[in-house]
Order: sequence, then structure tokens, then C-alpha cells
Amino acid sequence: MQFLRKYLDKIKPDFEPGGKFAMFRSVFDGFETFLFVPNTTSQSGVHIHDAMDSKRAMSIVVIALLPCLLFGMFNTGYQHYLALGESPGFWITFLYGFLAVLPIVAVSYMVGLGIEFTIAQWKGHEIQEGFLVSGMLIPLIVPVDTPLWMIALATAFAVVFAKEVFGGTGFNIWNVALVARAFLFFAYPSKMSGEQVFVRTDSTFGLGGGVVADGFSGATPLGQINSGGLAEVSNIAGQPLNYWDMFWGLIPGSIGETSKLCILLGAAVLLITGIANWRTMVSVFAGGIVTVWLFNIFGSSPIMQIHPLEHLLLGGFAFGAVFMATDPVTSPRTQQGKYVFGFLTGAFAILVRILNPGYPEGMMLAILLMNSFVPLIDYCVVEGNVKRRLKRNK
Repeated sequence: MQFLRKYLDKIKPDFEPGGKFAMFRSVFDGFETFLFVPNTTSQSGVHIHDAMDSKRAMSIVVIALLPCLLFGMFNTGYQHYLALGESPGFWITFLYGFLAVLPIVAVSYMVGLGIEFTIAQWKGHEIQEGFLVSGMLIPLIVPVDTPLWMIALATAFAVVFAKEVFGGTGFNIWNVALVARAFLFFAYPSKMSGEQVFVRTDSTFGLGGGVVADGFSGATPLGQINSGGLAEVSNIAGQPLNYWDMFWGLIPGSIGETSKLCILLGAAVLLITGIANWRTMVSVFAGGIVTVWLFNIFGSSPIMQIHPLEHLLLGGFAFGAVFMATDPVTSPRTQQGKYVFGFLTGAFAILVRILNPGYPEGMMLAILLMNSFVPLIDYCVVEGNVKRRLKRNK
């Protein structure tokens, strides 16, 4: 790394004002601060100094997402060969998934970072680091069979209309990755739901292909369970699933949302490093469990009798609670507000799942809805604190 540091110091004057590449100063600064922690400090107007800058915080989130990404690659290959009735071994299975998922990740980052670099260069601003996380989240929350041009279009829409128009990183109201998914869902619903989008059956560079096994169904367990309960849930080969299958994540679903073990590993990284707040995370699960419990008591239809554990293990509920609801930009700043935001997010996610069986996954809509109320939640909490202090001092 010392060689790289010396090389950057050598070419840096060319990117400073008056240098021959001064017009690309923002691009150079973005690469330099991504590779090395800046050695400059604020000179005025700052009350707290912290060794953890935002780029390092975003990098930790990406590290926390890696288990979900790697398992998603393996599960993509696993579901593919399960549909074919084949078992080629671990490395061939993983390689198939790697070659299928990597282009989605590449398109997400190339489009998103390309837009951010262009806008930063145009404005003469520093390149922000927020898309380091969004660029990883977008591939993890979409079906593996989503066309790359749709990924590019949704990413561009989310970066421009959900982020840059609000002022860039730190100013967006809604979670950027979820806006990309919402765009895909409402613009191209056939590519975001159904039985044919969550399992890739075509060949990838000659790794697989052929005749799909009889009885193949790519429906996600969440979609199946809404129809007839846990007894009706099976994998794509028609074999029944149990709680352990759902926990490990060897089931159809969006690329990074199936393995609850990997999500727990990511949650541990975020909580230990202090990047995510446990209040929001725990409150989402609490809101979901309480809502399911109430439906279990007062509901009569089969969909209302689904066990709380089944809701938590299926779909994107756990992934959304750990990686989406805890987004520090689009969640409340106040401590009490985090409880309210998280609880209502979990409750609304279950409400959408149960009351709208045609759209079994409600976490996306719940988080985006509650993102819209974050300023109101914080305002009410602050005003409540002010009133209590005034009353106490009378």
C-alpha cells in the first residue's frame, strides 16, 4: 500500500486547481479517500471529532452484507441445479451462481457510481460514499432473473430521483435501494413476482442448462404459505420444507434475502461496530410478532393463522429489519423515535402480507411508508421532550 500511496501523492498535483487534469479533481478525490483515510481535519465549526468517517462506516456495512451475497450466489446455483434434478458439487454450484449474480452487482455499481461521479464532477463537489451500500443492496433484493437493463434503469431512477434531487448522500428521504426495487415492482411486475423469476434455469457460460425437472415451481415459500400454511410449502423439487430449511436459506427468493443465518452474521457486525442501532432492529421484529399474534387470536382465515416464526423466516422481513430499516439517513434520529419507527414498520409489513395476499412481501412498502413519516416522528418526540422539561421546571 505504501507504493500506491506514493503514486497517488505523485500524480495528485495534476488534479489540483491549475493542473492538467483539474477538471477530474472530484473523481481523483473519490478514489483517494476510498483507498486511504483522509489526513485532513476540520478547522472550525466542529464539536466532535471521530476516527470513523462515513466511507469507513459504509465499508463496514458492505462487509456485513458479504455473507448474504456469497450465500446468495451459492443458492442461485443450488436452485438452478435442483430444478434440473442435478447435483454437480459445491464448486460448480457456486460458480454458476457467481457468474449469474456478478453481472447484476457490476451493473448496479457501474450505473450508480457513474451517475454520482458525473454529478459530483459537474457540480464540483466531493464524491459521496452512500452508494457503496446501495450498490450492494440493490442486487441482493431483486430476483436473480431480473434483466440487466432493468437493473440499470431502476438504479439510475433511484440515484437521480430518490437521492440527487434531494441533495445527495445524507439528504434523501427514502431508502435508495428500496426505491429501485419499488420502481421495478410497479413498472415491471411480471419480472418481480411469480414462479419463473426467482430460479434461473438457463445456462451460464455452459454451466448447466437442459430440461427442467417435472413439477418445477419457482414460487417462493412465502407465496406458498399464504395459500395454505406451512404444510403446503415445498422446494422447487416438490420436497416439503421445515424451519431449518428456511433458516439456512436453501429456498427460492431474492438473491440476498433467503439465509437468516447470514443475516444474523451481518446484524452482529453492524451491532458490534455500532453502525446500526439495536432499538430500530429489535422494534421491527417486535412490531411484526405482535401484529401476527393479534391476527392469530382474532383472525379466522388460514392466512391469519400463520405462526410468527414463519413470517420472520420467510421473505425479506429479516433482511429489511437488519439492513434497510436501520439506515441512519432515512430512520429517526431520536431514541424514542427509533422504537416507534421500527414497531410500525414491522406491523405494516405484516399487515400488507396478510391483508393483500396478491402481494405477499410487505417489507418494502412498509419501510418506504415509514421513511416518509420519519420527520414527523422526530418532531413529535422532540416536542414531547420540550413540553415535559417545561412542565418539570414550572
